[in-house]
Amino acid sequence: MPASIAIIYNQPVACAYTGRNEQAAEDGVLIEVAAVEKAMQSLGYVTSKMELALPLEQAFDKLSQVKADIVFNLFEGFSGFPETEALIVEQLESFKLHYTGSPSETLRLALDKAATKKILQEAGIRTPAFQLLDEVTVSDFHLSFPCIVKPNAEDASHSLNVKSVVYDYDSLKNMVVEINGMYGRKALVEEYIDGREFNMTVMGNAILTPLPVSEIRFTLPEGMPRILSYEAKWDTESVYYKGTQPQCPAEIDADTRRDIVEAGLDAYAITGCCDYARVDMRMDKSGCIYVLEVNPNPDISPDAGAAIQAAAAGMSYNEFIQKIVQLAMERNFGY
Repeated sequence: MPASIAIIYNQPVACAYTGRNEQAAEDGVLIEVAAVEKAMQSLGYVTSKMELALPLEQAFDKLSQVKADIVFNLFEGFSGFPETEALIVEQLESFKLHYTGSPSETLRLALDKAATKKILQEAGIRTPAFQLLDEVTVSDFHLSFPCIVKPNAEDASHSLNVKSVVYDYDSLKNMVVEINGMYGRKALVEEYIDGREFNMTVMGNAILTPLPVSEIRFTLPEGMPRILSYEAKWDTESVYYKGTQPQCPAEIDADTRRDIVEAGLDAYAITGCCDYARVDMRMDKSGCIYVLEVNPNPDISPDAGAAIQAAAAGMSYNEFIQKIVQLAMERNFGY
């Protein structure tokens, strides 16, 4: 009898992101769900879909009713409540359900960018120097300009825009106050590395497999910071979207590829990722690789970076999805 797969995901709803014209990231999960479901059915699995919505207790109750061999986890956190991404997986674990992607503790860590960077530093993995600042502590700033200012606990590039890279104290303070007021939390301030940007998807558990390295090729007008802003990911008509295109495989020499792969594998392992994750990196002027972020359970829509890298490795989309399911099925959950 074919294995049964329950696909869980969050119901897109209007929220604070809507008012900031950032709803596209929330709605994108439906494209991802449709693609994964189609692939699962083509592979012969028996599939069901479970859309989760607030209140949290109601979502937990729905999860208690899952009767499937594997939960394909596409849940990204309820709109405006990113911490719920880990809470839902924690509930899957409490019900002793097998699921795709990283465990709750990894999702919780990755959502706290500063905590992740601290763990990377302790493991000897390069990451840009950083501080957590708010309007009260911004006077304690001691990094070197330019810096990039972003939310510490958001994904999908929310609130990253042309103003995010700052070159003086007044601009820094304005952005810190803006982020602090918007999210009610300290802003993450990092020294900005104005170099080549790469990302790499890693797949596996006991044995890790790096997919081909991808580079973000920036062709932006003079004066626009070379960053993957919200517009670059979600607004197809924007200058940022058109000026930040991925190239996979990246055109890099063997030494650079080795350094990127080594950093990506180390970051994946040290943060406890499972099945698949994407690691974002930058190269400084001297050729050193810095890990910017670790992204467990990244977007796996057919046009997303992870799927593009899988295709560059010779996998069809169906084979990519099959590999994720296979890894979850073979994983030791310790239940």
